[in-house]
Amino acid sequence: MTENRTYISLKPKDVAIAYLLLRILIGVNYFNHGFTRIFNIPGFAEETVKELADSYLPEFLVRINSYLVPPVELIVGVLITFGLATRSALIVTFALMIILKLGVTSIQNWGAATSMLSYGIVLFILLAGNSFNIYSLDHWRKKRQNLADSGADREQGRVNFFKNNFWIKRRLQHRLPNHNTFR
Repeated sequence: MTENRTYISLKPKDVAIAYLLLRILIGVNYFNHGFTRIFNIPGFAEETVKELADSYLPEFLVRINSYLVPPVELIVGVLITFGLATRSALIVTFALMIILKLGVTSIQNWGAATSMLSYGIVLFILLAGNSFNIYSLDHWRKKRQNLADSGADREQGRVNFFKNNFWIKRRLQHRLPNHNTFR
């Protein structure tokens, strides 16, 4: 009696494509959050201060954060979308989400808090799976740097080869008897 089992396996290229699409999806989301707010930061800040008026957070902290949120969202959105400084951008985004989570939970906005958990899960997947980030500017830059480094290593190897062979030949010439002296 043989047992037929179907094994599910993940192909690295498929995971890399899925990673790319998820990265772009979350990057575009953060970019648009920032882009739609960047031209009206004072209005966004005032709205946020009003919204968090009943929280235990001091108004000056809410105001400072409200002025910082749109540019940070815009910048991390661009970086994540294109896969440039991806790891750092994801860490900054996680920190941003923690700060925002502090704000929404301080006023007991549990709907927003729950929604933010799904952002956290996506950020976790992207950060934990960063080794699949092969379709990105980060990967392209790393590959280019490795090629440059290996080219420099090859060139240095050639220089060392010729330099070493030159000195070996010189040493051998000095050790060999001069054939002209025996005539």
